[in-house]
Amino acid sequence: MPSMNEVPSGERVAIGFFGLRNAGKSSLVNAVTGQNLALVSDVKGTTTDPVRKSMELLPLGPVVIIDTPGLDDEGELGKMRVAKAREIIAQIDVAVVVRDAAAPASALIDDLEKELQERGVPYVNAYTKADLHPCARKDGICVSSKTGQNIAGLKELIAKTAKANAKESRHLIADLLCEGDIAMMVVPIDAAAPKGRIILPQQQVLRDILGAHATAIVCQPEELAAIYASLPRKPRIVVTDSQVFGRVDSILPKEQPLTSFSILFARYKGDLAQLAAGAKTLETLKDGDRVLISEGCTHHRQCGDIGTEKLPKWITAFAKGAKIVFEFTSGNEFPQDLAPYRLVVHCGGCMLNAAAMASRLRQASAENVPVVNYGLAIAHMHGILSRSLEPFA
Repeated sequence: MPSMNEVPSGERVAIGFFGLRNAGKSSLVNAVTGQNLALVSDVKGTTTDPVRKSMELLPLGPVVIIDTPGLDDEGELGKMRVAKAREIIAQIDVAVVVRDAAAPASALIDDLEKELQERGVPYVNAYTKADLHPCARKDGICVSSKTGQNIAGLKELIAKTAKANAKESRHLIADLLCEGDIAMMVVPIDAAAPKGRIILPQQQVLRDILGAHATAIVCQPEELAAIYASLPRKPRIVVTDSQVFGRVDSILPKEQPLTSFSILFARYKGDLAQLAAGAKTLETLKDGDRVLISEGCTHHRQCGDIGTEKLPKWITAFAKGAKIVFEFTSGNEFPQDLAPYRLVVHCGGCMLNAAAMASRLRQASAENVPVVNYGLAIAHMHGILSRSLEPFA
C-alpha cells in the first residue's frame, strides 16, 4: 500500500522496454532511470524476470519503468521468461522497442511491433550502441547508454508519445460534483481495514472530492443515520464501501443518490456498461460453473477476506446454493484463456493502471466471457444495482 503522498502505481504511466538479449536493453533502462536498476552483463539472458521501478521521469511525471527478459531467450525456462515479457504488453501505456544499431532485422521484433499495433500500444524505437556503430534512423532514435548520447532525447520522445496517446482527463467523482457540494463517504473500520489509515480507493475518492472544491464527510456505518439526519442540506452523492451496501441502502432515503467506491472505479478504470451487463450472469449460475475472482493487488489474506471468502459465500447464496467452482488470481496474474469461466468477478482495480484493466476487459469481451466488478456484483445481489448506477445516468 503506498503512502498518502506517494503516487499509486495504478496512476503512473507504465513504460515497458522490450528487445532481444544483448541489445543493450538493461543498460538503456539504467541510463534512462539514472540508476543501476537492471543487472547488466555481456552474458545473454541476464534479465530473467520483469523488473519494475517507480520514479519521476521528466518531462512526463510519475512513471513505472519495466525492464523485460529478452524475446529470444532459449530453452523451456526461456520460453517462460518470454511469456512473462509478453504479458507486460497488456500492462503498459508506452513501449520502447530496443534494437542493437548494428544487428540485422529480427522476425521476433517484427512480431512484437505487430502485437503492439494490434493492441493499440504506442511505441518508440531506440537503436542502441550508437557510440560503436554509425546510426542514422528515421523510424526511431539512436542512443548510447555508455556516453549518454540522446538519452535526454529518448525521454522527451517517450513523454511526447505518452501524452499524444493519453485519454482525456478521467475523474473518479469530481465530474459529478459542483463547488460547494457535500459528498458523503461511508467507510467501515473493521478487521480488514489497515491500521491507522484508509485504503487506497477511499484515499483517491477523498482527494478527488477536495479537488472539486466540495466538502467531504466521512463516517462509519454505525454513525451514518445520525450524521445524515443532522446535515443542513443533503449530500449530492453518498459513496459506500461495497461490503455494507445493503445496510447503507436501508438507512438512506430512496431519493438520495448512492453508489460505491468500487463502482466509481468501474467507470474510472474500466467500462461501466460492460461491467454492469456482466452482473446479470449472477442470476444464471448453476452447478459446475467456474467463476474467476481476480484482484489487481496482492495482500495478506485475513479472516473474512472479501475476495476469497465473502464473495464466494454471497454468490453461492444468490445462486441458491449452486455448487460453483471458484478460482482466484491476484496482482499481475490473469489467465491467458478465459473460455473455461462462466463469469469473471474483478476488483475495482485501484492498483492496476487503466491500460491493464482495459486489456483484461477486451480479452473477456473477445472471448465472450461476462465480467463484473465487486461493487456492481454486490449491488446486484442486494437488488440495488439500478439505484447505484443512477448518479451516472
